[in-house]
Amino acid sequence: MYTAGEEEIEAIARVIRSGALFRYGENSECNRFEARYARHLGVEHFALAASGTYGLAAGLIGLGIGPGDEVLVPAHTYMATATAVLSVGAIPVIVDIDESLTIDPAALRDAIGPRTKAVIPVHMWGAACNMNAIMDIAKKRGLKVLEDVCQGIGGGYEGKKLGSIGHAGAYSFNYFKNMTSGEGGGIATSDPKVAERARCAIDPCHFYWQGRNDSIKPFAGIGARASELMGAMLNVQLDRLDGIIEAMRAEKKKVLAGTRHLGNLGLTPSPMNSPDDDCAAQVMYLLPSEQAAQSFSKTIPSVIAGKTGRHNFTQWDQVLMHEGAHHPALNPYTLPQNKGLRLNYADDLGKGSLDILNRTVMVAMNPAHSDAEIDDMIHNIDAAARVALENASLDDVGVRKAAPVDLQKFDSVN
Repeated sequence: MYTAGEEEIEAIARVIRSGALFRYGENSECNRFEARYARHLGVEHFALAASGTYGLAAGLIGLGIGPGDEVLVPAHTYMATATAVLSVGAIPVIVDIDESLTIDPAALRDAIGPRTKAVIPVHMWGAACNMNAIMDIAKKRGLKVLEDVCQGIGGGYEGKKLGSIGHAGAYSFNYFKNMTSGEGGGIATSDPKVAERARCAIDPCHFYWQGRNDSIKPFAGIGARASELMGAMLNVQLDRLDGIIEAMRAEKKKVLAGTRHLGNLGLTPSPMNSPDDDCAAQVMYLLPSEQAAQSFSKTIPSVIAGKTGRHNFTQWDQVLMHEGAHHPALNPYTLPQNKGLRLNYADDLGKGSLDILNRTVMVAMNPAHSDAEIDDMIHNIDAAARVALENASLDDVGVRKAAPVDLQKFDSVN
């Protein structure tokens, strides 16, 4: 969360005073947000859910993914991307990333098997995936594309909002996201059948509250309905979103310009897809070695991408241990429909991804940073680069005081 204040407090208080906390009713805050956010994204439908994790699951259900299907997921993403696949009975196949820290289109192409039905490109740390390449591959190979925008809210790719490019897009409004209601999520699509199936997954009584639709048969969903408190806060947060992203993009451009000379030392910005459209939540640098990255991150507030806990496949215990459900009879790894799928994960899985991740450092942007704080950040990046790459001492470089990194944000939930 970057900004929340009196407007959010008043919006929530207004709902409480009204006594109408249930989302289905006259002048619903949830309905209003769903319509507004769909227009913001440039899609036909948006449905709120209780979390980004359930937004992913609802998207997969909407797209018809289930037992017998493989879904390609990147090696670097919060584990919910993979566990959402398990929650619908399908099997996640882990695919390498490239230096943008997003799924590598070449690796994606090579990973497609005869029973691969979908891919989840994750716009990680606010940075866009190479959606042109991904959509081209998906079209040629008949794959469904569910964009994971849980960490990319407010971002875009070549003029289009993230989540509006694939067949559906999942979002998180968790406390750590660019737009928040504390917890929450949702699913966007322009396909009415996908939207209806997703809404049924989110609320088994969807057809009761909003009327039956003959386009699909109702089915039993678990339920992850939003409340009016969520809708009220998100309506205010949506008004703030563009300003937050604009401020971070301006800061990122200034930092990149101020540190461009460090490429001569070996500190190079990570290559971005559609860099002018990303969220600019982080400035990411690629260093020549893991040791250099560790030295950099010890010098100034920053995080090594390979040290962000459950965002790396090596920490996905439920996946690697094949514990895919609460009951053995429902475990996707033992379902007869999944016999013959790629159930096991090789010992050398993701070595290329881990090398990239352990050499990538991230410096967080924040819309509240002052010009003086940004200047100090540029100075400190220069100092950390010299310590990491020139063996300079801290006394030589003169690191300035800076705010500590919120490490919890880098091990947060979707």
